[in-house]
Amino acid sequence: MSNSETSLSPEWDDDERMNFMFSDFKENRDVNTTDWDSKMDFWTALTVESCRDRGAVCVNLQDLNKTFRRREKSPLGLATVLQAMARGGKIQRESEFAANVDCGWLSWGVGLLLVKPLKWTFSTFLGSSRVPLEESFVIIELVKEKAAELLGVYRSSEFSSCSVVSFQELCNLSSDVCADESTLCMALLQLQRDKQVLVSLHEGEKIVKFCQPGQERVSPVNDVDVGIYQLQRSEKLLGERVLKLGVEADGCKEEARILLREGKKSQALRCLRGRKKVEKRADNLFAKLESIRGILDRIAQSQTDKMVMQAYQAGVSALRLSLKDVTVERAESLVDQIQELCDTQDEVNQTISSGVTSADEDMDELEEELKSLLDESKPDSISDLPAVPTNGLRPSADPILSSLPAVPHGCLNITSEQLEEELNKLTLTDSGFQQKKVTSPAKRLEPAQ
Repeated sequence: MSNSETSLSPEWDDDERMNFMFSDFKENRDVNTTDWDSKMDFWTALTVESCRDRGAVCVNLQDLNKTFRRREKSPLGLATVLQAMARGGKIQRESEFAANVDCGWLSWGVGLLLVKPLKWTFSTFLGSSRVPLEESFVIIELVKEKAAELLGVYRSSEFSSCSVVSFQELCNLSSDVCADESTLCMALLQLQRDKQVLVSLHEGEKIVKFCQPGQERVSPVNDVDVGIYQLQRSEKLLGERVLKLGVEADGCKEEARILLREGKKSQALRCLRGRKKVEKRADNLFAKLESIRGILDRIAQSQTDKMVMQAYQAGVSALRLSLKDVTVERAESLVDQIQELCDTQDEVNQTISSGVTSADEDMDELEEELKSLLDESKPDSISDLPAVPTNGLRPSADPILSSLPAVPHGCLNITSEQLEEELNKLTLTDSGFQQKKVTSPAKRLEPAQ
């Protein structure tokens, strides 16, 4: 076996387990469903993983027998495994996989795409226990992975700006991704099925057109694509020739230097004349190369302009739809209505605010009137009271006040019994206070001994 046995499966060294796995499947799955499914899952996963490790997307029974050979024995149930994988849609015959995409691929004559006439149908294959040893099958899971890798390599390469590339250039570009030409063809078939590439023939040369960023699917190859491809190919060829002529001119110059050292002046002159001719041819080719590059730049600019014009057109269409029911008259009518409503609202606000102001003014007047009434109801205002005398009491015309004794200015040493006695001498009459018996103020206020 070419691969290491331990790399195939951790169970590969278990003799008892491998004896069961290498045995053939029971004719009836219902006899032991668990064992049947366990063996099928084991070989299905191992088949897919071994092809992934080798970078292959196709497999046949003959290669599987060699890959999984153990101690000079090959598994007996691999044909049943392929049949089950085909029923589950995990694999497909290479010829049908290619024919379902584009029958034009059958005329390519590339590797395994040399499809033999279909002598038996797919239904016959599913119903028979015989699987041709060399019949190739495409593993759908792996071919999708390889297609995604190929598309990523193209978009990250220098050819990403070129929508059309030659098949040979793509082979060189994908050498690290696709192990061989057949794998590349299968990946391209999957991309063409996904509407990401379109492969066609132009003057006997296979060309591949890729879907550009911003596009959902690749467009058919048209005259513009073919013209751009021819210009790019001419640019490449002219660039190679100019480079080659430059190397030739340098060689003529070096040869002339050597001949001059050897004293062969006439031969050295011939070399210099030849160098001048080579340089002149290189200049002419370089001028043509610059013209082609200028055309390619203009085409690129025109494509950009076309994209901008398409964006403008889409914007105009969207704007037209958005303004479908909008007219100048309708806009003026709406503005007039809005202005009228605003004026009405201003009048309402002014009316409401004037009503509130009148009420406030009435309330202020009522507050002032109430204050005046309160002032009138007071018996005497504090400002009307007489000033407190500071130089003693002056004689008053009131007889009652004049009959009262003078206010003592000295220290009063009167006992409580004396005050009680004086109080009893005062009686209250309707005309005021009257003193029944007045004693001498001096005597009455005489300090107690």
